[in-house]
Amino acid sequence: MKNIQLAALALAMCVSSIVSGQDEKVYEFTVVKEIEATSTKDQCRTGTCWSFATISFLESEALRMGNGRHDFSEMYNVRVTYPLKAEKYVRYQGKYQFGPGSLCHDVINAVAEHGIVPESVYRGLNYGLEEHNHAEMDAVVEGMVKAVVENKGRGLTNKWEEAVSAVLDVYLGEIPSTFEYSGKIYTPQEFRNAMGIVPEDYLSFTSFTHHPFYEPFILEVPDNFSQEPFNNVPLEDLVSIVDNAIEKGFTVAWDADVSEKGFSFRNGIAIAPEESVTKDQLFKEVVNEVEVTQMLRQVQFDNYQTTDDHLMHITGMALDQNGREYYIVKNSWGEGNPYGGIQYISKAYFMLKTVGILIHQDAIPSDVSREFKQ
Repeated sequence: MKNIQLAALALAMCVSSIVSGQDEKVYEFTVVKEIEATSTKDQCRTGTCWSFATISFLESEALRMGNGRHDFSEMYNVRVTYPLKAEKYVRYQGKYQFGPGSLCHDVINAVAEHGIVPESVYRGLNYGLEEHNHAEMDAVVEGMVKAVVENKGRGLTNKWEEAVSAVLDVYLGEIPSTFEYSGKIYTPQEFRNAMGIVPEDYLSFTSFTHHPFYEPFILEVPDNFSQEPFNNVPLEDLVSIVDNAIEKGFTVAWDADVSEKGFSFRNGIAIAPEESVTKDQLFKEVVNEVEVTQMLRQVQFDNYQTTDDHLMHITGMALDQNGREYYIVKNSWGEGNPYGGIQYISKAYFMLKTVGILIHQDAIPSDVSREFKQ
């Protein structure tokens, strides 16, 4: 995500007054399928949508597998991921992005090594507030790693990593080795296993023509600090993966550009309007959308019209009054819109502005899987 933009958006969404005077609904939605998900959360003044979206996705996975409704900690993943970002920044001598942003696979990596803990065990609010606010913590940690790099000519010690961890402990809390939950004692890894989460089962997909289809490549967005690969598929396959997932009862973690005039949390809608559509028409009448092609999608990614902004959680599908398809998306900006924090994302918007998705391997259509095996 774009950190400056996201911070502003998160701040706005955390203030309830932003939704006063919402526009009257002009789109009417009929739910085709909605998959069980946990309640909407609020990332507030943080750039941690990557953790909120992927944790919401994993909570739905636990539900899907019959392992109960649970509230997993988002900040636990933040706590164990930040040191990796700090190390990368220092090892690249400051020539690497350091900030709060990450991607879905970073949560999966954290879950693989460090397990999962419930929200009740690790709230990440060690600084005395009831709402997440990482402005100070991010500034302190960023200042530390920049100071370490600036000191490189005078020789580095091995203590700066301990110092970063100590700061994270102060703000977020120490990492628990064991905890009690529902009358049982778990390690984070044991709790992950009890929830049925197998990190190796989750795969990332995207669709861009600057790399071959049906091969993995490292997606070139700033928040891919861990340099993890995405499986590249044609656009029609990307859509079929999501549609097949929803039909089979799987949800999808979604990374997208939200800095578009057609994306409105306030109205609970995202559409890809034709260029002729004015701002005065948007969300006040049902408008025509662009015809999205693989080429248009690529052009907008190449010229930075499509950027890696925000991660959310796709939990179903709906139709508007004209029969156009929309994905039902759970956002992490609180409940302050007409749908309690849920948004309806048109299929055209998804096709044009998706950066990547994370999915359980069993949700992938067999014909797409076969292409990777050839």
